[in-house]
Amino acid sequence: MQQYFSLADCDVMGFDLDHTLCRYHLPQSARLIYDSFAQYLVTEKGYDKDLLTLAPDSLDFCCKGLVLDIEEGDFLKLAEDGTVLRASHGTKSMTSEEILETYGRREWKHFNTVSGMVSRSAKYYLYDNYFDLPGALLCARVVDSLDQHDGQKKYDFWKDMVAAIQHNYKISAFKEDCGTYFPEVKNHPDKYLQTCPESVKKWLKQLKSAGKILLLITSSHSDYCRLLCEHILGNDFEEYFDIVITNALKPGFFSHTPNQRPFRTLENDEEQEALLSLDKPGWYSQGNAIQLYELLKKMTGKLDPKVVYFGDSMHSDIFPARHYSNWETVFILEELLGDKVTLPAETESEPLEKKGKYEGDQLKAPYFVSKQWGSFFVDRLPGLENAEETLVRTWSCKCISTYSTIAIPSLEAIADLPLDYRFTRFSSNSSATAGYYPSPPRALLPNEESVTMK
Repeated sequence: MQQYFSLADCDVMGFDLDHTLCRYHLPQSARLIYDSFAQYLVTEKGYDKDLLTLAPDSLDFCCKGLVLDIEEGDFLKLAEDGTVLRASHGTKSMTSEEILETYGRREWKHFNTVSGMVSRSAKYYLYDNYFDLPGALLCARVVDSLDQHDGQKKYDFWKDMVAAIQHNYKISAFKEDCGTYFPEVKNHPDKYLQTCPESVKKWLKQLKSAGKILLLITSSHSDYCRLLCEHILGNDFEEYFDIVITNALKPGFFSHTPNQRPFRTLENDEEQEALLSLDKPGWYSQGNAIQLYELLKKMTGKLDPKVVYFGDSMHSDIFPARHYSNWETVFILEELLGDKVTLPAETESEPLEKKGKYEGDQLKAPYFVSKQWGSFFVDRLPGLENAEETLVRTWSCKCISTYSTIAIPSLEAIADLPLDYRFTRFSSNSSATAGYYPSPPRALLPNEESVTMK
């Protein structure tokens, strides 16, 4: 029997901000993120200045679900059982023979720790959201550059990459106009941010009118959060939410105890002393899901209020909200739009602002299927000579059906549905495509049986 999921049954709706409520113009933001890291590596750490130039089609390398094997300088696309499906050394794709020679047809050595979604490691890095992806391209180009000049066998550029990320995104960077990223978004928000569709604003208001408690939980600091929300929702954005939590430092928000990660109040975007408990709705910084849930019990008057959380990162949003807090999870997956690369003729008459949503400049939107990496959802096992190639699900695809309640391309996709609409949820006894709305990715559809389900 199919299981169903309805928002009407939830008491609390939690939303991530970046790439969930706030959608970006992906080609422009990808280029900006790439530049902000590359500038730092070149000017502060002495890396090759060729890293600053980017060929228009090079963002094709960016594909969610890649894992960087840091010491080897290899990028890997994994099957659900940890077998390496595709790989590149730096930006250069490895052949099936090279993959078999290096990795064999067995699970990648770190797979058991990755698949448990444990914290980041010094040995590998998982690229699972649009803020991270341009960094994958930069790291790959760094490997190319080091190979060219030094012929290295083991790589230790990662500490510099971490420093570049911290320099651009640290909590004080927005206020200090530090780095490349924040100053540019502050000066040209329209270039990078899409305004929130009217249908989504109306839907948020309907949720509140229906008695739902609305949360905004973002790892962005309060000053950047305010810039985004004012731009996409308007100056009255706080009226949409009962509780706003910034600098949430996910996934730690879900996994840490109140002692490890207390809530803090804010004054002029400066964090104040730690709170012993969370007593009332409002705007807070840091914090933890345990104390938040205690407040939600008070606010709903229920012993076991049902929470659903919408987010775009498997590592920071979906897995921890499900695993630690047992919340329902809605995965925002723009890759579900990747099927629509060819627009049917009748859309030509649409107004330009609708049509040109993602085609802002000559850089390809990252979610259109990467030529180098292929489908986010499935791939063929490498190295098999016979014509009967086995299509297998990727590890990323397996995670979606394991940890998400449903997956949707955007909030807009469900904003016009009635609140009691019944979605078919992912579950172990339903088909591989059950939880995708409005439709499953095409890659999973052709004779579904050929996608081997473990």
